[in-house]
Amino acid sequence: MYLNRTLCDVLEEMRMSVKTLNFCCLSGLIEEAQSMGNRMEAKLEDIRDVERMLKERSELNKEIKKLEAKKEEMEGNLE
Repeated sequence: MYLNRTLCDVLEEMRMSVKTLNFCCLSGLIEEAQSMGNRMEAKLEDIRDVERMLKERSELNKEIKKLEAKKEEMEGNLE
């Protein structure tokens, strides 16, 4: 079974590599940390985009309701 590794786990392995002066796996750990950082940044941007879209949808729904009310009012005036 695969356990999820956190960025802190990878950084701790990097620290151990430096302590023991065993740098053979350091480049792989750097790549893994970079990959995790990139995924975190992408997720934060996705969350920000969703929040912006939800706010925009709410504003558009309010505008639609206003226009529908205005339309009904205008239709009432025609009759």
